[in-house]
Amino acid sequence: MQAIWKGVVIAESDDTVLVEGNHYFPESALNRSYVTFSNHRSTCAWKGQAHYYSLLVDGELNPNAIWYYPDPKPEAEAVRGRVAFWSGVQVR
Repeated sequence: MQAIWKGVVIAESDDTVLVEGNHYFPESALNRSYVTFSNHRSTCAWKGQAHYYSLLVDGELNPNAIWYYPDPKPEAEAVRGRVAFWSGVQVR
């Protein structure tokens, strides 16, 4: 599987976990040269508090395009150490 934005591979792995239609990639699969800080947070009732990263490719910012759960609830343990994508990032 690959996560692609603006023609750039942001993450690539054969080891993804599918949860609610989203592929969660190992965090180690991220191409960190395109990942930047975000202080955005949201809450999922059954997974816990999500944290975010933004993407920066060729000077274009995609805020909060990557999310992850640093301390997921027990029922969502499968997503620990993994990241998922949205906001125009294609996963295929």
